[in-house]
Amino acid sequence: MSTFRPAASFAAPSGYQLLPFRFRRLPWDESRAFVSSVAGDWLLMPMEDVQRLATHQLPTDTPLFSDLEARHLAVAGADRSSLAPLLSQIRSRKSYLVGGPALHIFVVSLRCHHTCNYCQVSRQDTSATAFDMERMHAEQAVERLFEWPSQELTIEFQGGEPLLNFDQVKAITRRIVERNRTAGRSLRFVLASTLHDLTDAQLAFLAEHRFKLSTSLDGPEWLHNANRPRPGRDSYRRTVEGIERGRKWLGDDGVSALTTLTRQSLEVPEAIIDEYRTLGFHSISLRPLSPYGFAQKTARRTGYTTEDFLTFYRRAFSHLLGINRAGYAMEESYASLLISQLFTSFGHGYVDLRSPSGAGLGAVIYDYDGRVYPSDEARMLAAMGDDAFALGDVSQPVIQWLSSPAMGRLLDAGVAEALPTCADCAFVPMCGADPIEHYARQGDPIGHRPTSDFCRRNMGLFDFLLERYETSDPEVQAVMRSWAVPKSGQEEVIHAAA
Repeated sequence: MSTFRPAASFAAPSGYQLLPFRFRRLPWDESRAFVSSVAGDWLLMPMEDVQRLATHQLPTDTPLFSDLEARHLAVAGADRSSLAPLLSQIRSRKSYLVGGPALHIFVVSLRCHHTCNYCQVSRQDTSATAFDMERMHAEQAVERLFEWPSQELTIEFQGGEPLLNFDQVKAITRRIVERNRTAGRSLRFVLASTLHDLTDAQLAFLAEHRFKLSTSLDGPEWLHNANRPRPGRDSYRRTVEGIERGRKWLGDDGVSALTTLTRQSLEVPEAIIDEYRTLGFHSISLRPLSPYGFAQKTARRTGYTTEDFLTFYRRAFSHLLGINRAGYAMEESYASLLISQLFTSFGHGYVDLRSPSGAGLGAVIYDYDGRVYPSDEARMLAAMGDDAFALGDVSQPVIQWLSSPAMGRLLDAGVAEALPTCADCAFVPMCGADPIEHYARQGDPIGHRPTSDFCRRNMGLFDFLLERYETSDPEVQAVMRSWAVPKSGQEEVIHAAA
């Protein structure tokens, strides 16, 4: 990775000025480079042309120079160029900063039926009602919700299993709806659940308030039951029944699912994807393990390296493309997000790929005990005994959370463009900082980026998607580009942990 940042007053003898750019040699063709602007425009160029560009030896009357100008990598002169489009594109890409957090997660219970080895939450037994959210905390959390200025609010209920404290889900929803009669916000409700034992009464309430459901489905029956055990060994059956019941009440697009990948999962990408197709899903999220909770304790048994994940992902992606070419539209949600970052300048809702950090600025978590966190991952760290990223509690005003030491840590390490190594990375306009994951894995919010699993995973995926796009036929390119615009609520589909 390399970057070039010319002085603003530099006058080039060739008649053009450079704008800041970064470049990365293509792993599949080191004679060429991926060159990106500060706004995320990019071009694949021969390295010799990158060198000619940087040394002001490119003629300005060529198609290549026109491409460079269009992508805000160079300007021929103030008399014929304007920075207004560049600034507009940066505003568009960073539009998620306007209005503050839009995703608000209410953890209404830590109780759960399952005993998943990879669980990143400190789950509790189904009878442990002491781990349910109390009315006072719920009411205070709703008041804090409306202190944020965002006009679009996604309210997501999580656990544990939120169905085990469904009375509180109903009470919070009704309180938010009532409060919103005067606030006038746009509301969207999501329930992240196993979907086991859904009743008609619960589904009627969810349908009344236009809920979306997010569940976990790890693949075929044998794999799902192995990954997500529960008494009776019937987790898969109950999940599929819940999906079917949810669709009948909420519509086919009212239920989404994601898979968490264990070491066993990496051996059968085709079977996982085929299961989703059989059940009628048109999207799948291939989510690697997280370094929190029980997942950390069982990593030796269920974990794997980033390289193993990328090998799995390439194989899974090829199978997905085959399914699409056969006429069944199906996307991988994280690939959709990255492709959107490459091919559009739209803002997005996925907090882990934001800079400045999405934690605290894009999402807020209200835990069952009234504690408040900037992300699910910060909550999981606290459950492991580390309160480094606890913002405060629901009795405090939002302004107090924003001035907390935890928020200071996030902001200090949360701007990827200012971090060592990230500052020179060609992918940084499309990527994020994710200080909490680096703290969890490396003990420091900034971390050491050359050995960061976050960086290796995202750089590997960007490289792979670029290579696959460039080397594919027009049919595959059309499929990939069709994924470029994130679907509404994609951040919850990727992020929710049922």
